[in-house]
Amino acid sequence: MKPIITALAAISIATAQALPAASAEKTISIVLVHGAFVDGAGWKATYDMLSNAGYEVLVVQQPTITLRDDVAETERVIAKARHPVVLVGHSYGGMVITEAGDNPKVRSLVYLAAFAPEAGESVSMLAEAPAPAGEQKAPLVAEGKYLLVDRDKFPSSFAADVDVATTGFMAAAQLPWGLQAVQTKVDRVAWKTKPTYYMVTSEDRMIPPTAQRMMAQRSGAKVVELKSSHAVMLSHPHEVAAFIKSADTSAAD
Repeated sequence: MKPIITALAAISIATAQALPAASAEKTISIVLVHGAFVDGAGWKATYDMLSNAGYEVLVVQQPTITLRDDVAETERVIAKARHPVVLVGHSYGGMVITEAGDNPKVRSLVYLAAFAPEAGESVSMLAEAPAPAGEQKAPLVAEGKYLLVDRDKFPSSFAADVDVATTGFMAAAQLPWGLQAVQTKVDRVAWKTKPTYYMVTSEDRMIPPTAQRMMAQRSGAKVVELKSSHAVMLSHPHEVAAFIKSADTSAAD
């Protein structure tokens, strides 16, 4: 019996030595806010990478029906965070974090291919300008009080660098985007007072790269540009996770 116990102990020790040590918990929490037409499941790879790096990561599942409700849901999640927050928004999520980021618990903002509005601007206002030559805007269709992406065009417009099996399902599983989310103007603008980071996606066919660069510049953000579709967290999760981590300045405090 003793040799068996000894052998099992040796296996346990060897296994423990082979496993990487868990990262110590960081003193910053990260809150992820998805955009229109999708839900928080798109953050899975980014969530895993940030969690493995020691961050508390929370994912907002806002309904994208009204901007006010989405901001309230995001602030509810921020309140749950154990630490000061790096608040991340993708696409329409940028509208949400611009207001919710005014929360005193939020330390910095990260925009990923996102709307970064000025006070008094809505998504519909920001989307009014025609796309510059060689760029495209989202192929949206109206269904009552909601907007959706044209299902046939969704894969090439939203996520051209993601496998078709995934994007085909995403097209079928779209969340409707409420006109109250699209047309409501932002009142509070957190990027005026918080450190801001912006990732421009140069192959974007939903929010034209030129528009992204304009919003990034006026917000005074630290900017990186990546050759990616709109669905950057799906096609480039490593780069997205690294960019989000760059907004954690706690080590310098």
